[in-house]
Amino acid sequence: MRAKLEIIGVNPFIRLPDKVLTELFKQAGKDKGSIRVKGTVNDKPFIQTLVKYAGIWRLYINLKILKNSTKRIGETIRVTVEYDPKERVVFKHPKFIKALEVHQEAKQIFDSLRPSSQHEIYRYIAGLKTEESIDKNVTRAVDFLLGKSRFVGRDKP
Repeated sequence: MRAKLEIIGVNPFIRLPDKVLTELFKQAGKDKGSIRVKGTVNDKPFIQTLVKYAGIWRLYINLKILKNSTKRIGETIRVTVEYDPKERVVFKHPKFIKALEVHQEAKQIFDSLRPSSQHEIYRYIAGLKTEESIDKNVTRAVDFLLGKSRFVGRDKP
């Protein structure tokens, strides 16, 4: 299928046709919450999560999926999408787990976050390359949870 790249805030996305959504809901066995999907964008494979935000199901097209996606708004892209039954395992960096053990207040706040927000923090820290970056961002994440600073572009949880 072909879809027009749109944007909400800073997040490029496409809308999927009702027929495609209906089939994904059927395969996933649900039509609420996030739905794991996989497919291609301009023939490049992706793994992503389909989410409903502000009443619209959106497939976010990030920079890993489509180079310069934020600068390509309005462009029509080629997309294939299907339900992905494979469970997604999120790596929980041991330094972040240790920091939460040390800072129980931050752990309580983290545990109260939506699973998608928890996964966002886990994924961000897991994607860092250097020990210095990991250490710095574990501290930032704890400070964010305690309401002292921003983290991954967000204000207090």
